[in-house]
Amino acid sequence: MTEKTLHEQLKKLYALETGKVESILGDYRVDVVRGDLLIEIQTRSFSSIRKKLRRLVKDHRVRLVHPVPYMKWIVRLDEDEKQLGRRKSPKRGRVEEVFRELVYMPDLLSDPNFELEVVLVNMEECLIDDGQGSWRRRRWSIHDRKMLNLHERHLYQAPADFLKLLPESLPEVFTTRQLAKESKLRINLAQKMVYCLRNMGVLEQTGKKGRAKLYTVM
Repeated sequence: MTEKTLHEQLKKLYALETGKVESILGDYRVDVVRGDLLIEIQTRSFSSIRKKLRRLVKDHRVRLVHPVPYMKWIVRLDEDEKQLGRRKSPKRGRVEEVFRELVYMPDLLSDPNFELEVVLVNMEECLIDDGQGSWRRRRWSIHDRKMLNLHERHLYQAPADFLKLLPESLPEVFTTRQLAKESKLRINLAQKMVYCLRNMGVLEQTGKKGRAKLYTVM
């Protein structure tokens, strides 16, 4: 799978804001350098970049930029990359989807040298009929992802910044199931959100109600 186009588009966008693209810093290549701020664009799993980030934050300010599809169009290509069709996905992306990746390194948000920016983008996802993709996509592979335009940007510079994602209707003491219901999230994503917020030190477990664990803001 390649997401080269999306990565390059975001890199150029952040470099336009007085940044320098593709700089070598010690053992690492950094996507954008803006003054004393290092910017890394990560379109895939955080598991592959966490070691690099932990090394960089020891001596530098680092911002990780992660795109989440807000509106998405599915483009199907044949083996010669000729377009066969294009349709709009009914799903809309949300900032909370970043917690699927943050589970790999939630503690890093407590480092004063680290910050995270989630960008909601309208994009095209190009699938190619090569027979090598996931069975979920009927063996179509993701060939590329392309940003059409940037919808919103959300910057998180400290763990407490994530508390604004908790709905106002949430009780002071709550379960993950209540969080899922009030936030209109799937239960597994709500569980990942709670796991991350606990490891960031902004939520704590206060007890149990039956089998369900109870949480509150610290």
